[in-house]
Amino acid sequence: MAAAEAAAAVVSSCLKPDPALVPESAGTAAATAATSSAMAAAAAVAAAARTGSEARVSKPALATKLLSLSGVFAVHKPKGPTSAELLNRLKEKLLAEAGMPSPEWTKRKKQTLKIGHGGTLDSAARGVLVVGIGRGTKMLTSMLSGSKRYIAIGELGKATDTLDSTGKVTEEKPYDKITQEDIESILQKFTGNIMQVPPLYSALKKDGQRLSALMKRGEEVEAKPARPVTVYSLSLQKFQPPFFTLDVECGGGFYIRSLVSDIGKELSSCANVLELTRTKQGPFTLEEHALPEDKWTIDDIAQSLERCSSLFPAELALKKSKPEESNEQVLSCEYITLNETKGEDDVIKTL
Repeated sequence: MAAAEAAAAVVSSCLKPDPALVPESAGTAAATAATSSAMAAAAAVAAAARTGSEARVSKPALATKLLSLSGVFAVHKPKGPTSAELLNRLKEKLLAEAGMPSPEWTKRKKQTLKIGHGGTLDSAARGVLVVGIGRGTKMLTSMLSGSKRYIAIGELGKATDTLDSTGKVTEEKPYDKITQEDIESILQKFTGNIMQVPPLYSALKKDGQRLSALMKRGEEVEAKPARPVTVYSLSLQKFQPPFFTLDVECGGGFYIRSLVSDIGKELSSCANVLELTRTKQGPFTLEEHALPEDKWTIDDIAQSLERCSSLFPAELALKKSKPEESNEQVLSCEYITLNETKGEDDVIKTL
């Protein structure tokens, strides 16, 4: 308050206009205008001073609000970071906004911040990433079994070890005779309940270690056996050789990279994923619900949680489901609990 009063006092000293600078013809009107302008400036400075003071005072209130957030919302993951890295970035931004950790919170060891994601997106992919906060982390397993929708751009004629454009080219084949009708005619083979072999570069595990990590270390890895997956819809949106664009809606455990690779083989060629965007996960869509990074604030997330609460049946919010296979580690850091729960395929990572 003292800062505000001081600011007002400084500006008020300039309220009276200099007679030498105001022509006599302007008279009282000019003096009144100058006074009004100066008073507006004083009010603005005083308000800024008050705002700064209130912001400092409100940090504990923001921390309390952050720790009270509970539910499920969605963020927009860009290309580049892994899903886990993006979750860490989100967590750090929220903690920084709330002024945590800070001296007044170090004694509150029972206070916990739980935040996690359901359904990993490859680092080269972008789109909807579902996030649970507070009790919402218990709802994330339902995100893994729900449907997802993707727009994928495939490239014919090249195969890579990762099945996407980030990998090393392992094979090249001609594609010049492939037509749009050829692609459309085989899509039915990849629709419905089908069997799919997961890619070697994946979150699947061997002896407790991810296949992707073993591959990066140069270790020999055998492909996992084909497993049942579901494709609800599959259509060709565009074909401009060597590129083709697919719209895919599928169930949990499905790999778009494997789909594109298999389509290339079915066409007597090869293919890899050039671009991948998840446009929908469960009830969350990229356009309507995914928060961009400039909206990763406590208030914006609170509003999103309120809007998104209507997307789920009431009983789901109370359901305490657990992955069939999980390995939970709990680390305590003052008031923050870090949990990591991993399923065999998609990942629920909680921090």
